[in-house]
Amino acid sequence: MKACVLSSRAPVETNPLRPIDVPTPEPGPHEVLIKVHACGVCRTDLHVIEGELPALKSPLIPGHQVVGVVERCGGQARRFEPGARVGVPWLHSADGTCKFCRAGKENLCPAAAFTGHTVDGGYAEYTVAPEAFVYRIPDGFPDLHAAPLLCAGIIGFRCLRVSGIARGGTLGLYGFGAAAHVAIQVARYWGVRVLAFTRDIRHQQLAMELGAVWAGGGEDESPEKLDAAILFAPAGELVPAALRNLDRGGVVVAGGIHMSPIPQMPYDLLYWERVIRSVANNTRQDGEDFLELAAKIPVRTQTQTFPLEQANAALNALKHDAIRGAAVLTVSNS
Repeated sequence: MKACVLSSRAPVETNPLRPIDVPTPEPGPHEVLIKVHACGVCRTDLHVIEGELPALKSPLIPGHQVVGVVERCGGQARRFEPGARVGVPWLHSADGTCKFCRAGKENLCPAAAFTGHTVDGGYAEYTVAPEAFVYRIPDGFPDLHAAPLLCAGIIGFRCLRVSGIARGGTLGLYGFGAAAHVAIQVARYWGVRVLAFTRDIRHQQLAMELGAVWAGGGEDESPEKLDAAILFAPAGELVPAALRNLDRGGVVVAGGIHMSPIPQMPYDLLYWERVIRSVANNTRQDGEDFLELAAKIPVRTQTQTFPLEQANAALNALKHDAIRGAAVLTVSNS
């Protein structure tokens, strides 16, 4: 099969992914083999490829927003029939036995595996995944538009959940890429006022088109106090910026897996019971709940597509803020 393979971590400007032929993987007893139709390109892929996250597998096929159809089932896999349209997310597996899994917090499992990081992902014509961690894709979402839902959408949804934002509240979104352009649709459906903080004029325009009541730069003073803020941009300097705009008792949620250092800041920014918290991965229940809600709203993703062999170009465009919405690799149509 054709795949884009990472042999050595390097800046994406050096085009580190090599489109080559590799063996098609075989599904284990409880796994399914998936023919990939589309795979979203995520900022986490950048962190993996450029070495901001530790190298846990080499060589590696990146990609963790995979949409395709079940080609073949392992000997004990019964959940899906061949031909079922499914999605593979970031959380590839968890042990199911640790204290976190037993408490419904499998996203914190120390033995968890992650698609496109600790195991091969979806920048390829085929991939395998445990059937228990695969989602059925709701009808109404074409493959290219479903792919961003599997990480950008799910993580944005979990960020909204842990922020505690409620109907009538005011929410700030810092960074307006793939995750924010989905999260704003959920927030607006919940009756939340959204303000967008992003340096790119094109992204500010998209935010306004999607229902933001205001859009400005990341360091700007908000025209009104925020009940919660979600940071999708991996920039630590935005943490004190968001705190300055937060109302008493508000929450700042860091939604990324990697962030540059947070600068020193006065305690006054944190006082009045303001909270800073992170979101780490997601649970399967997050994914199931989000996909059900996304179909009900319905969420509409905006995508820019690249053929599989142009994965390096897609990553470069993402790194330099040239994607309006989400970048998606087209792999196969049948």
